Amino acid sequence: MKTSGRQADTSVHLVRSHVHRVALTATALALVLYLLACFVVDFVAVDHLDGAIDARLATRLSQVVATLPPGGPSGTIGSYGPQVSGDFDDAPIVLWWVPAKATRAVNLETGAPALPLDALHVGGPTGVTIAGRDLRLAATVLPDGRLIAGTTAQGVHTALSTLLVIEAILGPLALVILYGAAWVIARSAAAPVERARRRQLEFTADASHELRTPLSVIEAEVGLALHMERPAAGYRDALERVSGETGRLRSIVEDLLWLARLDSLPAPPPTEAVDVAGLAEVCASRFSPIAARKGVTISVSKVGSCPPIVFAPAEWLDRLVSVLVDNACRYAKDGGCVEVTVSAANGGVGLVVDDNGPGVPDGDRERIFQRFHRASAVPGGAGLGLAIAEAVLRDTGATYMVERAPIGGARFAVSWPRHRPREA
Repeated sequence: MKTSGRQADTSVHLVRSHVHRVALTATALALVLYLLACFVVDFVAVDHLDGAIDARLATRLSQVVATLPPGGPSGTIGSYGPQVSGDFDDAPIVLWWVPAKATRAVNLETGAPALPLDALHVGGPTGVTIAGRDLRLAATVLPDGRLIAGTTAQGVHTALSTLLVIEAILGPLALVILYGAAWVIARSAAAPVERARRRQLEFTADASHELRTPLSVIEAEVGLALHMERPAAGYRDALERVSGETGRLRSIVEDLLWLARLDSLPAPPPTEAVDVAGLAEVCASRFSPIAARKGVTISVSKVGSCPPIVFAPAEWLDRLVSVLVDNACRYAKDGGCVEVTVSAANGGVGLVVDDNGPGVPDGDRERIFQRFHRASAVPGGAGLGLAIAEAVLRDTGATYMVERAPIGGARFAVSWPRHRPREA
């Protein structure tokens, strides 16, 4: 039990670590995508705002060029047409005139800063910094010189800063939410795997226990026979016990192999029409010698005029009926009876197996189909038969019920809908 507990703790730790890694990976990928999206949004926003400023500058230059006298502006300060109102803060536009072959610009607007030397030959729209102020400049080349228009670009920087602040606030919040969502999704996805892993661990532990018992008995009997002198009758008794435990061991291994094959099948074997009544007769005949040892009688009856045909793998149905009849014979009272009833109607096919044994307690009726679970101390089984039966019932589309039999013991009632075989 301590080993199982440590295994369970280790399994939980592994699952949590895996879920954490998956959530972190998803969050890191989302962070990369988020940063890329922010870059694109910021670039588009700045480009749009710069485009709006450039359009205002181009319009202002066109207006001023249309009012210029021949030879360029006549004064150093003047007004050349009304200012152009735009949708970006209505920032004023200032003008400079650079005469041909001049080394300095002439301010044409009141309050315009001095244009530095490196900005005299500006062509297309560009951003510059003049006296600590970010400006956007554009120019028009005329025969007598160059007319330059400029306006502040501070609004663009303000808008970009606002975007960056919003992105910096929303980004971590979105990543935290995403990590939580990814953790929940990964945990939900890992839950079935974890349940299967735990079932596998429990199955391995139970199988080891069940296999260890007959092996220990065989080892002990053989050891005593080899080290102690016995009469012939004593050796015979030892060999009979070894034979009995060997048979039990073989039964457990066969059941385990059958369940393993059933679990690993990618698709069910081909279906065929199986006569459940005929199959019940065969199984009753097969277990009659075993039942006779306890004085138990097995009876088979058929109800209904329709043929009790079920479309399913014949091997599976044979295994199912064998498990139910064997289980009933094992738990029936000495000198008791086992009654097998097969019914057929338009609604489907039914199989009922009754015995007059102790029955199944209400609290165990769901658990008896679990592997290695036994509801009674009656010897002779490992708790795998009903697990096999439940697997067959599930894969053949049957429904089942465990209840009290009219003759006093347990009743296992199975029903199949009337349908054609499944396509492979």
